[in-house]
Amino acid sequence: MSNQAFSKNDCASHYKWGDDCYGWNYIDTDALSVKQELMPPDTSEQLHYHEKATQVFFILKGRAVFTIDGVETELKPEQGIEIKPGQQHFISNKEQSDLEFILYSYPSTKNDRINL
Repeated sequence: MSNQAFSKNDCASHYKWGDDCYGWNYIDTDALSVKQELMPPDTSEQLHYHEKATQVFFILKGRAVFTIDGVETELKPEQGIEIKPGQQHFISNKEQSDLEFILYSYPSTKNDRINL
C-alpha cells in the first residue's frame, strides 16, 4: 500500500461554508478529519459545540479569534488550540486579510455539530 500525498491545489473535495469561506478535505474518515480552511476578512462561524469530537486548529496565515465557552483567545501563524467535546465555540477573522488554518477533528464531526 502506498502513501498518498495531498495538497490544496490537488484536492478534489473542495467545499464552501459560512460567509464565503472555503475548505479542502484531505482526510475524511469516521475516526479522523483533516481539513484546510480559508476565511476571508470580517467573517465568522456560528456558535456551536460537538458532543464527541475533539478539534485542533493550527493557524497557517492571518490571525484567528476563538471564542470558547465565552472567552476570547487570539492566535497568530504557527499557533494552535485544542477544543474539547462540549465546549461552545466559534472562530472569527476580524482582520483585513485572509485567515488560513488546518483543522483536525477526531473522531470526525460528521453528524456531531450542535448549533446554538
